This record gives sequence, C-alpha cells and structure tokens, in this order.
Amino acid sequence: MKLTYEDYAALPDDGRRYEILDGELEVSPAPSTRHQGVSGNLFGVLHGHVRERGLGRVYTAPIDVILAPTTVVQPDLVFVAAGREAIVTLRAIEGPPDLVVEILSPWSTQRDRVAKAALYARYGVRQYWVVDPDARILEVHQLEGAAYRLVGTHEGAARARTELLPDLEINLGGVWV
Repeated sequence: MKLTYEDYAALPDDGRRYEILDGELEVSPAPSTRHQGVSGNLFGVLHGHVRERGLGRVYTAPIDVILAPTTVVQPDLVFVAAGREAIVTLRAIEGPPDLVVEILSPWSTQRDRVAKAALYARYGVRQYWVVDPDARILEVHQLEGAAYRLVGTHEGAARARTELLPDLEINLGGVWV
C-alpha cells in the first residue's frame, strides 16, 4: 500500500524528519550542526537577495513540499519565484518549486543524488542544488526535458552563479562552517 499525504500528516511529531517518496516512507535523523550551519548561511544569502529584489520567497526546512499525493518531501531550502505564489498554501508548498536545495548528510547522499533528484526532475523543479558540506562543493543541476544536467560545480571559496538567479553571486567561503 502506498502512503499518501494524509498518512504523512498523521505521523508523530517526534523530532524525526519524515518524507514520502513515491508512496514509501523515508525517515531521517536530525541534521548535524555543520549541516544546519551551512543551511542557515545559504538561506541568509538566498533570502536576502530574493527579498531585496522582490523575486519570490525562500523557505527553509522543515517545510512540506507536496509534489503528488504520494510524494511529500522536506528539502533543506526551497525557492518559489514571484508570480508562482499560488502553490504556497497554509499547509505546504503544493507543486514544484523553482529551486530545491539538498544539503548532503552521510546517510542521505544516495537518496538525495538519485531518488530525490529523479523525483524533482519528474515533477518539474527547474533547478536542483546539491551541497556537500564536508567536501565544500555546491553542484547546480538544471532541468532539461525530463532529467537534470550538471551546469556548475563550485568548490571551496569559489563564487557561484546560477542562471535561475542571474544577479546572485554566492561567496561560498562564507557558507561553509
């Protein structure tokens, strides 16, 4: 039996991070302090840029993104472009955001790089960033057709740019903790 959003909403509030990927329950432990530090720093950069320019909204986990009744994810960061606010409801983001950012943890690498990347592409997320805080790498994946193409790998203290937010330059040296 495939699980749905209703099953997901009935799960206990026990500090774990639950997601439903194609009807299958995934449970994750709380992120590490390094993960949370990188997430907070990256959120600060994205949120400030987007807010100053009226480009949309940036959200940080925990936030439900309902891609289908049997697919509910909690990405680390989410960007919804201006003009697409209708997908943001009181309960969740209900539809594909423009950008999803996943910050890798040792236990999440395979899921984030394979299963979640495939889901995000299938449901039309325009850009997918994979952030590896241990290796200090930001990968930018652009949706082309039904799959992602790697369009940028930024390492260490590099300055990262992206087609989705062309006026944004991220100084990665200020992101890593």
